[in-house]
Parts: sequence; C-alpha cells; structure tokens
Amino acid sequence: MSESPATAADSAASAAGHDYVVVARRYRPQQFGELIGQSHVARALTGAIEADRVGHAYLFTGARGVGKTSAARILAKALNCIEGTSPSPCGRCEICQSVATGDDVDVLEIDGASNRGIDEIRQLRQNVAVRPSRARFKIYIIDEVHMLTKEAFNALLKTLEEPPEHVKFIFATTEPNKIPITILSRCQRYDFAGIDASAIQERLGQIAAAEGVQVEPDALALLAMRAAGSMRDSQSLLEQLLSTGSRSITAADVTGLLGLAPAARLTQLIQPLVARDAGAALAEFDAAIAEGAEVGQLIDQLLGYFRDVMTQAVGCGPERMLHALPGQRDEIRGVAEQLGVQTLLAISGILDHAASRLRVSTQVRTLAEMALVRICRLGDLDELAALVEAVKSGATPAAAIKKNGVSPSPPPSQGGAGEGISASASPPVQAPAPPVAPTTPKPPASDAAPPATRSKQPSPAAAPPHAEPTPPTAAHSAAVAELQPTPPTPAAAPAAAASSPTLAPGDAQRVWKQTSHQLEGFARDYAAAASSVAVDPQGRLVVKFARSFDRDACSRPAMLRQIEQALAEVCGGRVGLVLEVDEAAAQAAAPPPPKSMRQRQAEIVSDPFVQKAIDLFAGDPNRLKYIPPREK
Repeated sequence: MSESPATAADSAASAAGHDYVVVARRYRPQQFGELIGQSHVARALTGAIEADRVGHAYLFTGARGVGKTSAARILAKALNCIEGTSPSPCGRCEICQSVATGDDVDVLEIDGASNRGIDEIRQLRQNVAVRPSRARFKIYIIDEVHMLTKEAFNALLKTLEEPPEHVKFIFATTEPNKIPITILSRCQRYDFAGIDASAIQERLGQIAAAEGVQVEPDALALLAMRAAGSMRDSQSLLEQLLSTGSRSITAADVTGLLGLAPAARLTQLIQPLVARDAGAALAEFDAAIAEGAEVGQLIDQLLGYFRDVMTQAVGCGPERMLHALPGQRDEIRGVAEQLGVQTLLAISGILDHAASRLRVSTQVRTLAEMALVRICRLGDLDELAALVEAVKSGATPAAAIKKNGVSPSPPPSQGGAGEGISASASPPVQAPAPPVAPTTPKPPASDAAPPATRSKQPSPAAAPPHAEPTPPTAAHSAAVAELQPTPPTPAAAPAAAASSPTLAPGDAQRVWKQTSHQLEGFARDYAAAASSVAVDPQGRLVVKFARSFDRDACSRPAMLRQIEQALAEVCGGRVGLVLEVDEAAAQAAAPPPPKSMRQRQAEIVSDPFVQKAIDLFAGDPNRLKYIPPREK
C-alpha cells in the first residue's frame, strides 16, 4: 500500500529535522478504504455521506487500537474538505492535513479523561454557538467519553439532542456500558471489531517493506498474534524491533522481545506433557526459562497451544487455529489425535487456573510447575466419560469396561483364609470340621480342620442353648439379592455342610465386634450402624442395617470386600456373610416429613403465649399468617 499524503508530510517533517514520528502515526489510515478490518463502518459512513444523511452525533466503540479515532478524523475530513463533502477527501488541502495531524481549529479533539467535569462541558456549550472559522462544520471528537461524570453527561444532553446545524459530535470509547442510556439514545452507534491476525500480519508486511526491512513470516505472525486484535499494538511492537537498526528481523528476535518460548522449544515441552512424563516436562520447562522465556508468557503459550489442539479434536478446520504458526499445524493435529476432548478441557482448565493465580502470586514458577505436574497426572478422561455413559445406558460395569477396551481386574478367589468371602446365599466351599460331641471339651487332635480354625471355633459345650432360627422369608431373600452382587456359582458342598452350622448363634455379636475393629472408612461406618446381628440355619452371619446402600453405590463393592476379608481373618474363612436392610429400623430412623405451613400456623395459634397476645390486642386468629424464618 502506498503512503498517504499525511504519511508523506510526516516523512518530510522528519527529514527536515523535526521530531521522529512513530510508525503508528506515520501509517495511520487516511481514507475509509484504508481502515483495516472495519469495512462495515466504512460502508455505513460512506453511504451516509453520499446520501447526504450525516447525523449530528456518532458513537464509535471498540477495543484499543482498532481505528476509532482514525475513522473520526476521516469523517471530519470528508465533511470539511475544501474540494467538497465527499467520502474520499483529497488529503492535500490545508484542512485535510491539519485534521490528519489533529491541529485544525474547527475539529476539536478532547480527552474525556482530563476534561470530565461539568465546568468543561459548560464551556463546550458556550462555544458550540460560535460558527466555524473556515470549515463547513465545527466537529467535536471526544475520546474516552465514558470518563465524563454523571453531571457532565446531564449538562450535555440538551446540546447533544438539538445542536446547531454547524456542529457535529463524534464520541469514542472502549467501555460503552459506562455511558448513560440517555446519551446512547441520541447517538448513532458503530461497533469496531477486533482486527483479524491475518489482516494485521499483511499490514505489518507492507509497513516493513516500506521501511526497507526484511521480516520473516513467522515473526510477523507472532507480532499479529501478540497484538490480540489491536493494529496499534502490533505497530508499536514492530516499531520496537525497527529501533534496533537491524535490516532483518527473525522469529527469534520477536520471541526474545516478547519473552516467549520459540516454537521448537514449545514443541519439546508439549511432548512430555502428552506422554505424561512429569520429570521430562519440568526439565524442558527449566530449559525454556533459561533461554529467556517468561513464566507467565509460557503458560499463556501452552494455553493457546492446547486451545488450537481442542479445535482440531472437535473437528474444526486449520483456519480455526489462532495461536499456531504455519509449521506447527501438522504437529497440533497429531496431538489432537492422541488426546481426547475431555482431557483437553481438563488441561485447559488447569492452565487457565494457573495463569490467573500467577498474576497475584510471588511464587510464579512453583505454581507453573504444579500445573505441569497436574497435567502429567491426568488420566484418560474420555475413557472415563465413555464408561459412565455405558453404565447409565444400563450396561453392567464389567461389560462397559470390556466394551471400552479396559481389562477388568480378576475377582478375588473364594474360600481362602486370607481372601474375601462371597456374600452368597450358600456357604463357601470348604470341608467343615467333623461334628463334636457336646461332652467333649475340645475337638480331637485328628480333626481335619486347620489349627487356626480349631483355635477360633467356638466350643459347643460353652454355647448357650438357643432356639432354631426362623427360615428366611421371600422378602428376606429379595432384600439379600438386591443388596449383594451376583457371585459366581460355587461348587457343590458336602451334605454335612448344610446340616452343621459353622458359627454358633451366641457368638454372632462377638464375631461381628472383632470384625468391626478391623474395618476402615465406609465399612467401619456401616458396621457401627448395624441394628442386629444373628446366625441363619446355614451358619452364615446375618447383619441388618438401618440404612440403605444405594447412597454409596460407588463404594459398596470395596466396602463388601473389606468386610468379607475382615470376617475371614476372624473366623478362618469358614463363615458366610449376608447383609440386609432393616426396613423397620430404617423407617424409624428416617426424619419425619416436614410440616405444612397450615400445620405450623395451627401449632402457633394454639400456643398459650400467642393466645394471650391475641386476647390482649383483640386479634383474629383466622387472620394470622405464618411466615417461616429467613435462613442466615
């Protein structure tokens, strides 16, 4: 793009010995067609000028450095150019050149931050009545207009609504939400969008060519991404690089200026993060800092990198990458194939949390390293999400794990002294000790049972007389089937096992107490909540609880295994276990249903103190209204 007349004037002034003019001013747009990324605003203002429908008040809003003030000056030149009102001012006349430099007597640029009081607005109201000295219109450009006080806005309302025919107002602001609605309703509003990185990169290339400097494309891309949609910011960064006097600018020069990690170093840091190697990740992080990368900038780079990876993981095209250099796109697509969307969301959340904490902490490196270690410790969250969905759809956990390619751990073997005991309806498979006569104080030495089993076997002579337990009912069997996991079908037990209980009824409380002492966590809590302990005809320990297992369905399998193992250690692995819900105790322990407001009101009215108050003040009980107390 060729230099505009204003740019040529600035260059001539510089050559004549005047102060140096920075790039952002020398290459400021001078025509509507030169506004980068604001074609919608340029079309609207051009159409208004051509149709002679120019309003008396405009509001330009948008982020910093997107062309608000430049558009206001171009509009002022288009209205006051000596050659006539036109969307394309000449740029050669005295008015156009003075407006371009901000020195025109009829185009007044006011800083809203330093002229925000009511006294300045009163002075403005007195001056608007004076006609312009040489131009068609007197134009007021108020920058950062949201900084005006409430009183100043109120004083401007009438003048803004019905200004003299020779007065135009152009407001510019970065925070339109702070402007009163009464001001907004009197202005034509134009929102300036952030400028695309590719457009910024192209403009920077034109400026570099005009300055006679060779700049690598990756260096221009880094400057454009760093500017975050602001043309002025990108030009200021380019100005900083040009001030070194070098005739060639590389990507390494840009990363050194901005405190960023080079693309190759960033790739070396990404690889151990994807491979879940925390040690290698910290080593690469330390190497990047040693090369000059700033901790906060490096975390921002990682967040932008994984943002681009996420776009590829969800199926977007390469044009959706905002932070990747052209040479990194294939690499990013490869990382997207290795990591799932859920894992990428978790990584982005960790990095965003770390970036926000870095701004308020003095231990920036420690926080960044903690974030890297957390990323390396993440599991495959996509497999977990698929497993949860499969279980919700009705599949059993084992089938869901098999469906998602995860090998389930083998179930514990049955009947061992040190292994878990199956909570099944039939006793575990093991040869029982032969029956012992009641008059024998202890089993004979030739007993086939192991010594540990004989030492813990209760003596029949010491057992108190007891009645035969009632056989289990259908409801009992249904409750047991609902609470217990489906066990594998055991081998057929000897006939003697059905007729000879392995646990005496009188020892139920003692065995359960010893078992409870060996439990931890959820299992100990449930053991403490047992409402009754007994022995059924098969010699199994039957434990009833006053609470349901449904609330802790996730921890129930682990809890059952812990109880079974503890019982196996106490009884030598020869006692079966049945867990039930005591419906009567559960109903008794359940909290009473909440009372309705009508019931509460009836109770309050029947209170003696309230009745005395009603009699004292001659109140009507039927007109009382109960208002529940507010929660603190």
